[in-house]
Amino acid sequence: MRSFASLSALCCVLPSVAAVTIAAINGNAYISPLKGESVSGVEGLVTAIGEDGFYLRSSTPDSDDATSESIYVYGSSAVSNVTVGDVITLSGKVTEYRSQTAYLYLTEITSPSSIVIKSSGSDVIPVVIGKERSPPTEVYSGLDTGDVYAVPNNVSQISVANPVLKPELYAMDFWESLSGELVSLTDLTIITKPNQYGDVFVRGNWDVSGLNEHGGLTMTANDSNPEAIKIGTPLDGTSNRDDSKVGDTVEDVIGVVQWKFGQYMVLPLTALNVTSSNNTAATPSTLVAKGTCNSLSIGSYNVENLAPTSSNVNKIADHIANYLHGPAVMCLQEIQDDSGPTDDGIVSANLTLSTLADLISAAGGPTYSFTEIPPLDNADGGQPGGNIRVAYLYNPSIVRLRNENIGSATDSTEVLPSAELTYNPGLIDPTNEAWDESRKPLAAAWETLDGKNKFFTVNVHLSSKGGGSSLQGDLRPPVNGAVEKRLAQATVVANFITTLLETSPNAKILATGDFNEFSFVEPLKSLVENSGLREVDDIVGIPYTERYTYIYDSNHQQLDHMFISRGMARNVKVEHVHVNTWVNYDESGSDHDPSVGVFDVCQVPVGGEGVCKGKKKGVRRV
Repeated sequence: MRSFASLSALCCVLPSVAAVTIAAINGNAYISPLKGESVSGVEGLVTAIGEDGFYLRSSTPDSDDATSESIYVYGSSAVSNVTVGDVITLSGKVTEYRSQTAYLYLTEITSPSSIVIKSSGSDVIPVVIGKERSPPTEVYSGLDTGDVYAVPNNVSQISVANPVLKPELYAMDFWESLSGELVSLTDLTIITKPNQYGDVFVRGNWDVSGLNEHGGLTMTANDSNPEAIKIGTPLDGTSNRDDSKVGDTVEDVIGVVQWKFGQYMVLPLTALNVTSSNNTAATPSTLVAKGTCNSLSIGSYNVENLAPTSSNVNKIADHIANYLHGPAVMCLQEIQDDSGPTDDGIVSANLTLSTLADLISAAGGPTYSFTEIPPLDNADGGQPGGNIRVAYLYNPSIVRLRNENIGSATDSTEVLPSAELTYNPGLIDPTNEAWDESRKPLAAAWETLDGKNKFFTVNVHLSSKGGGSSLQGDLRPPVNGAVEKRLAQATVVANFITTLLETSPNAKILATGDFNEFSFVEPLKSLVENSGLREVDDIVGIPYTERYTYIYDSNHQQLDHMFISRGMARNVKVEHVHVNTWVNYDESGSDHDPSVGVFDVCQVPVGGEGVCKGKKKGVRRV
């Protein structure tokens, strides 16, 4: 046997607990029952080594799946003294570590000392996920009351409640019960874009829910896909590639489970190797409108901080011209002022919008006019100096603003008894505190060129989810950043629409844009309930798994929506065009996908309107 004296302080002898197993150190909950205590005679097999420590698996495992049989030993000076396959004993201190208060604690042994190598060359066999152990597919934590988006948020904390792990029921408990363990992941498919470090989420040879046609996982009500696992930075110092795409397949991965930087992840022994690439590209929308009152297209697109000199402006123009087929009205979000993020007092976006319009025309699209209301300087949030706002492009050969009368940044458009707007376009209650440091919704009344067919749009960009916490974090349910603010904003929008419908029950209204929220969460549930609008996806029956315009962490998700009144629902069609979610960041024009719908805005006799029921749920009608 080889033995090593204390690697941290030779002169100090700490009182320690009698020899304990790794399972006893971890316990069957999130926080170790031996937290803060010194332990000795801890025996295990070295399964993997990183730059700052190594991973140790118990030589005497118990039969309880809730107690991890492995642990992280933190101490870079100890790394050179062990080799994978060594069976060792050591002493150290049981520590719970986290770098942020919203994170989970990681149970580890620190200040390793008295390392004794009992044998070397042992086989190191990983636990096969999907064969020996499989994660639950729906519920993250027993503290979430069944819904990670339940309100109120942050009712309890894992670090306080320290619940007993139930890995067969809750996915966070499952991954925690494998903390520090060497695992094997097989039949892997990448389900997200890589971040700047090459980290990606994958699904493998275990049950999943929410599988969409492109190979990713789409979040739905009460299911945000906790069975997905992130692949982090390789332990050998290599790097994962940053050009992979959703749907790419990779070689089987062997690595260790560890909670890090907001999520459970597997740190692979070496870099991911992509075995096949998903080269499926988004195709143009199948919806081609005729430009008549009974076939008029409207698009919606968050164009991600678009300024005249933005690197994405040509791609955005191509998407609108050739993938959305130049809708008669284009509802845009995140239009920046003419100087972009330069904080110089400029608020006009005339150059931004004219540049985009010219590029759309050059790409084969229509010759657009545009309208917007400049915000007060640095009052609406977003990138500092950028003064983002919502805006409209419109094809003047098909539609025009009805009785155009543009309001200012502080003018509130109101509904007249004649169902006309006092300002057109006009902001909805812009001085309401609900809109502090947020974009104000822009309402507009439109008509076909013969003046016979009127319809309304409400272009929105609700407050972002900034300040939220990780789905796999300490706070339960997780904090859905600014959810209360979005609820207040949705109420303001709903009140405006309700007033309009009280004045004109058959009014044709479309509320669209980046709502920064999901249909099944309180702000949008409230919008539907209080306004009487319906989501177009529901009307036409788009499968729930195909309702996505954005990717965040492990989930394909829908932040961008179209809601319509009963009068707008006849013969409606809609598509989400995945020009951005299907490619990596360098190839995308925005972090959002655009959507396009075709609508019938022809006037019909009072009482002649009705909701188109569409086909059975799960079938998209195009």
